[in-house]
Amino acid sequence: MSKQQSVTTRDGERIAIVAGLRTPFAKMATYFHGIPALDLGKMVVNEMLVRNDVKPEWVEQVVYGQVVQMPEAPNIAREIVLGTGMNVGTDAYSVSRACATSFQAAVNVAESMMAGTIDVGIAGGADSTSVSPIGVSKKLARALVDAQKAKTLGQKWAIFKKLGLKDLMPVPPAVAEYSTGLSMGQTAEQMAKTHQIAREDQDALAHRSHTNAAASWNEGKLDGEVMTAWAEPFKGALDKDNNIRFDSTLEGYKKLRPVFDKKYGSVTAANATPLTDGASAVLMMTESKAKALGYKPLGYIKSYAFAAIDVWEDMLMGPSYATPIALDRAGMSLNDLTLIEMHEAFAAQTLANVKMFASDKFAQEKLGRDKATGEIDMEKFNVMGSSIAYGHPFAATGTRMITQMLNELNRRGGGTGLLTACAAGGLGAAMIVETE
Repeated sequence: MSKQQSVTTRDGERIAIVAGLRTPFAKMATYFHGIPALDLGKMVVNEMLVRNDVKPEWVEQVVYGQVVQMPEAPNIAREIVLGTGMNVGTDAYSVSRACATSFQAAVNVAESMMAGTIDVGIAGGADSTSVSPIGVSKKLARALVDAQKAKTLGQKWAIFKKLGLKDLMPVPPAVAEYSTGLSMGQTAEQMAKTHQIAREDQDALAHRSHTNAAASWNEGKLDGEVMTAWAEPFKGALDKDNNIRFDSTLEGYKKLRPVFDKKYGSVTAANATPLTDGASAVLMMTESKAKALGYKPLGYIKSYAFAAIDVWEDMLMGPSYATPIALDRAGMSLNDLTLIEMHEAFAAQTLANVKMFASDKFAQEKLGRDKATGEIDMEKFNVMGSSIAYGHPFAATGTRMITQMLNELNRRGGGTGLLTACAAGGLGAAMIVETE
């Protein structure tokens, strides 16, 4: 459904984003090496509660997400409640929507408020690619289960002697789509070729992302929304994202070779997001509750939409499908927006989506619409950089984007912003936020 949406409570109150915070984002196996996602989540939520003088009993619900799951703590949201001093009676559950996970978390909290069941909630996400669950082969897994039922040492030996050496090797987390076997990078290559996205344009977007992100840090724009992290072994703090190239030059990108199609490809390590560790969160309240507690909201959720598409081709085109729905639900056009941030999984994916936003043919053939969503004004687009520069802890990116957008809109005197992201499984997310 794409009819106009009212993101309000039953009493007509808007859903407010009161505060937002994140850890610095760190490349895999660097500063947060060995720190699990749960600890990152507790770190940022605890800091957000302290900074905003939130009493533990105020928080009625926590919805938090994680993409790279921890088998020993499958409900990260509940563990965050128990690990940050919140009331043990606080409802908490976890969600996962790949790269759009914390968008989903924020929407779930908003919908609880729209239903009238809560007034205060926390949404967010965390991921650690440095602490990934290492599995075992299916044959070894079955043997271990069978061995538990064996009564004698001889019976156990009979089970294990059937295993080959390769069955004993550890199995790292999959980096490919379960349904297709294709990796994200392979899909990005396909999109670059299908939509004729040149290597030079991909490198230029990556350079732009790093340049804008570096400028945002240098101008102090991110100081209030990124905490200083102290992590084991406590030999120093991390107060900035460590993937950003503060000395980025366009010439430097030309030196890298393609990763996923080494002969004819254009996707490189420099024009794609790196594997990243980090966490983020937002504090959400109904409009009247925020006022009663003395908070001035950063802004409000105006509309949101999710979309799902085929995974065999153009799997990362989700923003082009979700955005027109969110615009319809907000009663807006693309030109009405003050700012736009599109998650940069890959420069190729980002530019392909930008191209399809402006395509009447795409709108007619894929969306069933008469006209294109619209041509993006690049003066409004990813003005502070995006994921290629900051990094992409999968579940943390959505609430990173929400906080960053609202703060920038407020610096500019208010307005509306579109946030949109692709996600594994052919998913897409779009959210429109507004400030006063």
